[in-house]
Amino acid sequence: SGLPPGEYTLTVRAINSYGQQGEPATTTFRINAPAVPATIELTPGYFQITAVPRLAVYDPTVQFEFWFSETKIADTSQVETSARYLGTGSQWSVSGPHIKPGKDFWFYVRSVNLVGKSAFVEASGRASNDAEGYLGLFREKIGKLHLAQGLWELIDNSQLADEMAEMKTSITETRNEITQTVSKTLEDQSATIQQIQRVQKDTNDDLAALYMLKVQKTKNGIPYVAGIGAGIEDTDGQPLSNILLLADRIAMINPEDGNTTPLFVAQGNQLFMNDVFLKRLFAASITSSGNPPTFSLTPEGKLTARNADISGAITANTGTLNNVTINENCVIRGKLSANQIEGDLVKTVGKAFPRNNSYASGTVTVTVYDDQGFDRQIIIPPVLFRGTKHQNFN
Repeated sequence: SGLPPGEYTLTVRAINSYGQQGEPATTTFRINAPAVPATIELTPGYFQITAVPRLAVYDPTVQFEFWFSETKIADTSQVETSARYLGTGSQWSVSGPHIKPGKDFWFYVRSVNLVGKSAFVEASGRASNDAEGYLGLFREKIGKLHLAQGLWELIDNSQLADEMAEMKTSITETRNEITQTVSKTLEDQSATIQQIQRVQKDTNDDLAALYMLKVQKTKNGIPYVAGIGAGIEDTDGQPLSNILLLADRIAMINPEDGNTTPLFVAQGNQLFMNDVFLKRLFAASITSSGNPPTFSLTPEGKLTARNADISGAITANTGTLNNVTINENCVIRGKLSANQIEGDLVKTVGKAFPRNNSYASGTVTVTVYDDQGFDRQIIIPPVLFRGTKHQNFN
């Protein structure tokens, strides 16, 4: 329309061919950039975070623009150059193996309409840290694999003879090696299974025994590899045995009673387990499940606990205690400052009169300094003397 931003009043009335006009109808509207999102609700999922922004007052003409970053952006003016643009809509989900549990991720969201865009609003969140739920997710994903289905099936020994006939085997006596390869090519992809058994001598005349099973698929010129290797070789002059696994995902499943839930799953440099018994644990940080966590211990030594029952000794230099009850004796060796005290608080000071030879004689001056921020009542009880005259007859 070309109208500048602002508040407008529109009045409309009907008019007939004779020029007669009806009663006017009036409405108000505005042409403004939208308000910033009032809140951004982040819902954690398994390798997923969903952002749902909301306005303080609902406006159906407003949508939201979503930007994403794996690190915090200190200056929101740099969002468009430092963050990744996701899209525009009413909500947005980010998912994938890179959305790892225990790691903070940042969303930068702004409101948009036909007039303009609001400022960015930042929100940070994490994926779900429910280990049991992740194991269930892995159970479902792994159960759909041809590999898992093949492992769970019993081996039919009657088919081994035909399958072995299709296998290419090479034996190299000079290197003491047996290599078996099965390969298949289909248009732009190929798959190969190779088993290698090798005994070799290194430059120090030390023998090494190696077994390797490698599975490789090449698609569109990109190789994808999985493998397992076992071997014994000398390292720093001492024999060392190794078992190495190469895969995007490693899982162990106990098939007892038809179980298909993995004992553990390793994926994306993270390990997911259900029950763990450890004699000793060394960890840079510890965080309990829940959002927010009920317990955390950071590398800086900051301990956060929503409800703690501590029966041992506590040593602290500073801190704040709210609604605390001291059941037994308390010793305060420093200065105590209190705004309010309920109950009796008494300070007693004794002062001896000067002595003249063997009896008290003279006066005592008491000085009280009014150096406190509260009223005090001073009570000096009367001093009574009672005695008899003593006469020396010697």
